[in-house]
Amino acid sequence: MKMKKRSGISRIIYAGLYSYRGLRHNFIYEAAIRQEIIAATIMIPLACWLDVTTSERLFLICSILLVIIIELLNTAIEAAIDRISLDYHELSGLAKDTGSAAVFVSLLLCSIVWLMIGIPLLK
Repeated sequence: MKMKKRSGISRIIYAGLYSYRGLRHNFIYEAAIRQEIIAATIMIPLACWLDVTTSERLFLICSILLVIIIELLNTAIEAAIDRISLDYHELSGLAKDTGSAAVFVSLLLCSIVWLMIGIPLLK
């Protein structure tokens, strides 16, 4: 049976509600998301306070948000894999490991951006 798709303002409202539900669930049940959101609540105001150019400020903030985005996608991958089966399978492990690697690379990128912009401020 085909479900009727929402349109207009109704679609926007429901999309917002689904996003809120996802963020709330992840904040409550996923320690990594909690840690990254707490870090973002400190680092984003810091990025706004630092004496940097608008472009640098944008890089600082976007690098933090990218980590959270990648972490959310990693959690979605893990949930989908676990929904399929909790049994070990090489491809399931590869999917989870690849998601984890994406989080690591985003954290590395965030660190590089903050160091490259922050180190000259220390001089």
